[in-house]
Amino acid sequence: MNIFLYLIILGLGAYIGNKKLLKDSIMKKLDYIQSLSLLLLLFIMGVSIGMDKDVITSFAAIGMQAIVLAVFSVAFSILGVKIISKKVLTLEEKRGKSDC
Repeated sequence: MNIFLYLIILGLGAYIGNKKLLKDSIMKKLDYIQSLSLLLLLFIMGVSIGMDKDVITSFAAIGMQAIVLAVFSVAFSILGVKIISKKVLTLEEKRGKSDC
């Protein structure tokens, strides 16, 4: 896919979130929806890796280094999202208090 499509989708999401165009009930469930989407993405990636016979047969050659790299990539991606989410929410709370 084209990188511009990703940027457009990201921008559209930011616009919708900024303008609060979604119902409050959906806004409250965004964390759950985000986690569920991430788990679904990881599952689909696992299925596609499992279907590739070359990847499966080369696991022994790749060794523990590839597994460690994959685990740390996933772990730090999740950690990064959590940290950034908390930072953004904190900034929004401060901005909300100053608007009152």
